[in-house]
Amino acid sequence: MPSPDLPPLREVIARHGLSASKALGQNFLFDEHLLDRIAALPGDLTDRPVLEVGPGPGGLTRALLRAGARVTAVEMDPRCLPALVELEDAFPGRLRVIQGDALKLDHGELMGGEPFAVLSNLPYNVGTALFVRWLGGEAWPPAWTSLTLMFQQEVAQRIAARPGTSAYGRLAVLAQWRAQAKLAMKVHRSAFTPPPKVMSAIVHVEPGTMPEGVSARMLERLTEAAFGQRRKMLRQSLKGVPGAVAALEQLGIDSQRRAETLTVDEFTQLARALT
Repeated sequence: MPSPDLPPLREVIARHGLSASKALGQNFLFDEHLLDRIAALPGDLTDRPVLEVGPGPGGLTRALLRAGARVTAVEMDPRCLPALVELEDAFPGRLRVIQGDALKLDHGELMGGEPFAVLSNLPYNVGTALFVRWLGGEAWPPAWTSLTLMFQQEVAQRIAARPGTSAYGRLAVLAQWRAQAKLAMKVHRSAFTPPPKVMSAIVHVEPGTMPEGVSARMLERLTEAAFGQRRKMLRQSLKGVPGAVAALEQLGIDSQRRAETLTVDEFTQLARALT
């Protein structure tokens, strides 16, 4: 698909007087080759609907449009809108820009009920909240077909972590009990402007089969309790969840274990017993 010639991102940012806002968790990516690699992670995007949260001046947006996607970009910062409008004009009918808070929008409704991929260099201050929201809900499979998301490397490692590791926790269980999550790419801090204090990484998640008889809300409640006091034994951390300690005994799970030693499957069994 032919793409229009676009001015360099640095030139666009300078022309519009943009700078990354610390309050909004912004860090801009200028490397077009890196952005194209990120856009390629979910596979062929030709004519596929894509939701992008926090596009900023539109670096990743450009890459998604070059890849043939139909992009809906949700941006909270009004300063970035003129640069995004220029992209709307350059790719007629392929980009829709919405000013708003992604945490307050119904993404399925926003995308018109059509299955969509999510690709975002997420603002650091809302990334985890959005991720947990996309993973939640009783309805499964979700409206999204994949999540390709930039996080701080520490958060990305927690999402893809395995039981028994220091990174393993609530995010890993929520990401893996009915989906496949992997750390797809590491991104050095020097790739950003301004460079953040930490390294970043991209996580790719695809929905899998939801285990029968399990309430997502119950699993969320269990993991919140268990990892909220992760240094305590399960008999202590789960005593606030009615029936949980008795269910551990019924399932043959030692209540003296700690949360980080339970596999995703064991958490799922426990949630099923309590659902």
